[in-house]
Amino acid sequence: QEHLVESGGGLVQAGGSLSLSCAASGSFYSISVMGWYRQAPGKQRELVASVTNDGSTYYTDSVKGRFTISGDNDKNTVYLQMNALKPEDTAVYFCNFNARRILAQPLDIDYWGKGTLVTVSS
Repeated sequence: QEHLVESGGGLVQAGGSLSLSCAASGSFYSISVMGWYRQAPGKQRELVASVTNDGSTYYTDSVKGRFTISGDNDKNTVYLQMNALKPEDTAVYFCNFNARRILAQPLDIDYWGKGTLVTVSS
């Protein structure tokens, strides 16, 4: 079952910008954290940025000042604006919700998209 659907990836030259979007398939009772992860070839998946339901944000050091995450809990959508892209940003980007589908679900769990490829050429 596809819980989250990412869009907006593609090929861009170094220094360029891309905007990623992630929309939920179906409804969520509550979303605690929305996040973006990425996985480059031969590397582990890493957290790029996240935003909590009270608006607190986190960015990994390598993207601070260049990427901006924003979430819309009413629309169950999260965005990632990526500026000043570098070749080392090349990766498959995955969105993630730590959330509950229904009230009866006792704990938040992680929901994932299938990923969207971002390629930055030098």
